[in-house]
Amino acid sequence: MGKREQGGADISRGFVRLLPALMIAAGLIFDLATPPRFTAVPLFAAAPLIAAPIFTWFGTLLAGIAAILGVTGLHFYNQTVSQITAFTELTTVITVAGLALLINRVVRLGSERLASARVIAEAVQRAVLPSPADRIGELRVAARYEAAQEDAFIGGDLFAVQDTPFGVRLVVGDVRGKGMQAVETVAVVIGAFREAAEQERSLEGVAARLERALMREGVRHNLDAAEGFTTAVLAEIPRGDGVVRVVNRGHPEPLLLYADGGVGILEPTQAALPLGMGLGIWPDRADTHGLPPGATLLLYTDGLSEARDANGVFYDPGRRLAGRLFAGPEDLLDALVDDVRRHTGSATTDDMALLAVGRPLEGSRSTAGSCP
Repeated sequence: MGKREQGGADISRGFVRLLPALMIAAGLIFDLATPPRFTAVPLFAAAPLIAAPIFTWFGTLLAGIAAILGVTGLHFYNQTVSQITAFTELTTVITVAGLALLINRVVRLGSERLASARVIAEAVQRAVLPSPADRIGELRVAARYEAAQEDAFIGGDLFAVQDTPFGVRLVVGDVRGKGMQAVETVAVVIGAFREAAEQERSLEGVAARLERALMREGVRHNLDAAEGFTTAVLAEIPRGDGVVRVVNRGHPEPLLLYADGGVGILEPTQAALPLGMGLGIWPDRADTHGLPPGATLLLYTDGLSEARDANGVFYDPGRRLAGRLFAGPEDLLDALVDDVRRHTGSATTDDMALLAVGRPLEGSRSTAGSCP
């Protein structure tokens, strides 16, 4: 390696080692420069995770402590320390800091596989995609993230569930691209969704907030519309209404599985572009569908619908699930994952995120079954 290449490598390593401090500084600046309803928690959480594979255990610990102190100090400064969001955000950063210490320990033990960029990226994604509660009110919930084969990079599939004053709100999406940049975008989408879901009165308003967040992210990374978009479907289940509202932004259509084994495809009445295309705010219109007792809403990414068998035949979840009954959302996802593996011969080439929400059938229980 020549002197010029060596100098460039030294500069790159120096910059990488500065990244945790830069993320914390960026979080402080962002929080102080924006209204209180915006949060810089993803930036603080990223600091110890970035430090984990490149710093010592003590250095990672210092990065985690700095992130925790930064979040705590901002809440004292903003006089929001007594609010529930302060506890939630602090708990998130503490949890991620603990995960970073675990990652650092594993890397230091010399496990080459766990030290790979894929495993670290997956650990980050798991940190920003916590499993939802299995029950929210009368609804039963199950979520699953299924990575592709061992040597594939982590993708940008995402899901989130939020219990809000307007009902239970859901999002499933797929960020274009792979690796750490995709995971970072996932954090942006999830953070924006959780804020918007609590504050926006309409599902269309939530979609508009996600659009603006992704457009800002595209500007920050200097991405064009072909690089920075995210397909997503948002859903809202108001309490006691027996309906589900859906906004679909270029994503595979959700399925509605009925108590009698029937399957409905929730096609949008109007096609819409993915989020973050940079073409202005899309005039979203939520479609309303019935959600009767015993029905289960299934949202998924294209890793499911584009899974192929040895002959190149795509997996058709609507056809494969028709006529089958399941005890609940968890059993549905177990059967679905097993069936996809049989269809592909365990040779899937894309990650998939699955989210199922069921409304119990009062007075009776569905009979568990498996896909054909």
